[in-house]
Amino acid sequence: MQWTDRIRQVKIILVIAAVLIAAASLLVSHFLVRDLSKEERTKMEVWAQALRSLNKADETTDLSLVLSVMQGNNTIPVVVLNSEGGIDDYRNIEDTARVADYARSMMKSGDTIRVGSQLVCYDESLMLKRLSAWPYVQLGIVLIFVLVAIFALLSSKRAEQNKVWVGLSKETAHQLGTPVSSLMAWVEMLKEQYPGDELLPEMDKDVKRLQLIADRFSKIGSLPEPVESSMNEVLEHVVDYMDRRTSKQVTMVRQLPDHDVRVKMNASLFEWVIENLCKNAVDAMEGRGTITLTLMEEHQRVVIEVKDTGKGIRKKDLSNVFTPGFTTKKRGWGLGLSLARRIVEEYHHGRIFVKQSELGKGTTFRIELVK
Repeated sequence: MQWTDRIRQVKIILVIAAVLIAAASLLVSHFLVRDLSKEERTKMEVWAQALRSLNKADETTDLSLVLSVMQGNNTIPVVVLNSEGGIDDYRNIEDTARVADYARSMMKSGDTIRVGSQLVCYDESLMLKRLSAWPYVQLGIVLIFVLVAIFALLSSKRAEQNKVWVGLSKETAHQLGTPVSSLMAWVEMLKEQYPGDELLPEMDKDVKRLQLIADRFSKIGSLPEPVESSMNEVLEHVVDYMDRRTSKQVTMVRQLPDHDVRVKMNASLFEWVIENLCKNAVDAMEGRGTITLTLMEEHQRVVIEVKDTGKGIRKKDLSNVFTPGFTTKKRGWGLGLSLARRIVEEYHHGRIFVKQSELGKGTTFRIELVK
């Protein structure tokens, strides 16, 4: 929880820093662009005045200063139109074939100065346009920086969670190993001494169940090799297990195809996923209701749906059901669904999600695997 809070605080700080940088950049750029725009307007007024002097000059007029002013404009695009709208002169325009179109766009923007019968149209210089666009480029860079930083934090968080998962799983398997081995030996001794005892087979099943659980924990954190297995058998095993360990008021319904559906998977771990979903369904139904397991094949995918008639999930909780530590149970750890998603998505490259949930009517979980 502390790590989650720290991640949230860092993300907030990064967003605030990005907003402050963006606001400061926009403000400074706005003032720079405004000042440069005024300066260019003043230059064009001087240029228009030089054009007026040139038009009024006679043979005795000294034009050296006028020509110097007019030739000194090497950055601001200018088009001079006559009284009939024809082009008398233009400067600093690369696409000469579109001078008339350029002049019309200048007139629409209002950047014009009247000089007698002529109209001087001008546009912002290339430097001013680049400076106007720079804040948005800067905003993009800041946004990319923030996204990369947040992604790095989330990756770090996930890596730490994975280490916790692996460490917890390996330690659990290690701790279970010794007592399970001892229990297996004791059961075998009891079978020899009391061969007719009716309780010993049930004890043996429970001990083997513990051995299976230890084996599952030992596989968490590694990448178990998928083997082509029967999904029908996996679901049948889960139904048999749940029938023995739930009340008679819970009905398990199987909707399986007539043919055998085979998928590359780790059957032991995938069986654990279905068991987790069924156990959660039993808790949601408070020990009374119907759980329906459906197996389908759709467009090169194998689909498993686990539907219950429980109390449903609130809409605000749907996005958190697979988050480690999230639970609505008083004694829950909030690890079952998180572990289920890890097994389905990371080990089997599939998808698991809540297909539908309605308060008071039940929930449907859907798993999709590539065949």
